[in-house]
Amino acid sequence: MKSTNKSDTENLTANPIIEARNLRKVFGDLVAVDNVSFTVFPGECFGILGPNGAGKTSTIRMIYGFSPMASGILEVFGLDVTKNARAIKSRIGVCQQENNLDPDLTVQQNLEIFARYFNIPTKTARIQAQNLLKFIALDHRKDTRAMELSGGMMRRLVLARALLNKPELLILDEPTTGLDPQSRHQVWERLEELQAKGLSILLTTHNMEEASRLCDRLIIMDHGRVLVEGKTLDLIRQYIGHDIIEVVEPGHTLRAFVQSRNLKHEDLGHRLIIYVEDGNSLYHEISKDYCKGGCIMRMATLEDVFLKLTGRELRE
Repeated sequence: MKSTNKSDTENLTANPIIEARNLRKVFGDLVAVDNVSFTVFPGECFGILGPNGAGKTSTIRMIYGFSPMASGILEVFGLDVTKNARAIKSRIGVCQQENNLDPDLTVQQNLEIFARYFNIPTKTARIQAQNLLKFIALDHRKDTRAMELSGGMMRRLVLARALLNKPELLILDEPTTGLDPQSRHQVWERLEELQAKGLSILLTTHNMEEASRLCDRLIIMDHGRVLVEGKTLDLIRQYIGHDIIEVVEPGHTLRAFVQSRNLKHEDLGHRLIIYVEDGNSLYHEISKDYCKGGCIMRMATLEDVFLKLTGRELRE
């Protein structure tokens, strides 16, 4: 998990890259984004987490000018998005959920042709494309048609395309969904390199490991609203604690014990989840006297916070 250092603190005193206040987006009777506010600072990776339908994609689409907001105030680079959309778009890169590459063009052609949207000269575009393909380890496939790439390669190519104009802000909408572990970690490493060079990143994701590894700060949304905002470690300590004890098929005596100790917990019927600051002594007591079906102790994670705040039911 990321920790705060001096440079992080200095960034938070600079002028924000994104300032969103009371953003609202409505589709008919559906309020997709409901008075959402947050600020992203230079050099920061800021995460937006939430279940399906929480309003994550609707929020970032307003930021990069794809979708107009119903109300609120939204500034990027200090510019009002409703008045300066063209100037803002020239300074950002967007990696959307969909792999919307041209399947009939080669890997390098996809980049060079996309560069025309930014009026990048042909020679410069070719050099920039070659550098980016090397950066994402696709230079050996530059003459391969996009449709012949694996899913992981396509996602890396979409990322490279978003970097063609050398953006000051990179917006990533679930960039590693569907990738195998090797491809996912490779994308993470590239994003860490970019942020180390000063690039600001706005990230939406369902992957709690991804958020914990990349994000300096984050918000968790649900039903269009912000539930919490903060650093990963701070949120874990505030809402969960340090350790978690999980008991499979808990008995009545354990439930009574937990109630008598007034321990923070969730009772899922077939499984009991107990939140504690220091679980060592309690774990030994529970495993010795109350645990018959199975008992484990582990460190609390961001996923525990996410599930506690947004619920465990399936979202369709």
